[in-house]
Amino acid sequence: MTVTEAPPPVAAAAEPPVHKPSVRRKLVPYWLLLPGILWLLVFFVLPMVYQASTSVQTGSLEKGFEVTWHFQTYWEAFQEYYPQFLRSLLYAGTATALCLLLGYPLAYLIAFKAGRWRNVLLILVIAPFFTSFLIRTLAWKTILADGGPVVETLNALHILDVTSLLGMTEGDRVLATPLAVVCGLTYNFLPFMILPLYTSLERIDTRLHEAAGDLYATPATTFRKVTFPLSMPGVVSGTLLTFIPASGDYVNAELLGSTDTRMIGNVIQSQYLRILDYPTAAALSFILMAVVLIMVTVYIRRAGTEDLV
Repeated sequence: MTVTEAPPPVAAAAEPPVHKPSVRRKLVPYWLLLPGILWLLVFFVLPMVYQASTSVQTGSLEKGFEVTWHFQTYWEAFQEYYPQFLRSLLYAGTATALCLLLGYPLAYLIAFKAGRWRNVLLILVIAPFFTSFLIRTLAWKTILADGGPVVETLNALHILDVTSLLGMTEGDRVLATPLAVVCGLTYNFLPFMILPLYTSLERIDTRLHEAAGDLYATPATTFRKVTFPLSMPGVVSGTLLTFIPASGDYVNAELLGSTDTRMIGNVIQSQYLRILDYPTAAALSFILMAVVLIMVTVYIRRAGTEDLV
């Protein structure tokens, strides 16, 4: 009886050496971020620091300004111009709501129903950007001119009677009224609402709509339970991109409004360029920034989404 020898043990395969990234490779992401960080420091942080120091200065342009840590400027500025703050938030909020009501159906149409006309409609949405913001706003002076077809139509339909009761217009006149300012804000910032909404809606898988139909959901239920919740990132992004610049805008109120429709942006612009009261202008700017920041933070938390497009 022969005894078979056991085969020699097979040597375990040597594991490939682990190459640790070099220090230079680890620093590559930071070097790539450096230009953007420097840009923010030079054009955002430093001007903010300068404006913060300006807001606590006292003096005049002839004698010069000096940092005296006069924080009372903030309270004095707010106490004097709080009506313009409230008016700015009201106009911006109204324009944002109108942009959402007008922009959502259009974004929905482009995302789901446009077909081969999708690109054409998107170009039409961004077409206003091909001209100057100033020219677009001045065009509304012609559109809403006294005795023009728009005003005559609104007057014939007795719409101006209703807006007059609400304090949005004065008699048969639309220009130099709150309605004109809100119309200008809505028109100028409407693309900022439509584009995020379209991006969010375009990402929705249409098979979810089919599944909802298979479960006997009506189109209204499908929209309420599927489409709108999934488009919330676009709703939040669009409202922020509309409300934030609209609250600090001064061009529409300057060209389409009157002294009774001045927004806080007009006050800041006047303090900087006409009255030359730089501390008050800087303080108003920081108050506006703080108010908008608080409102945006509360809004994002209440909306329940941070997945912004």
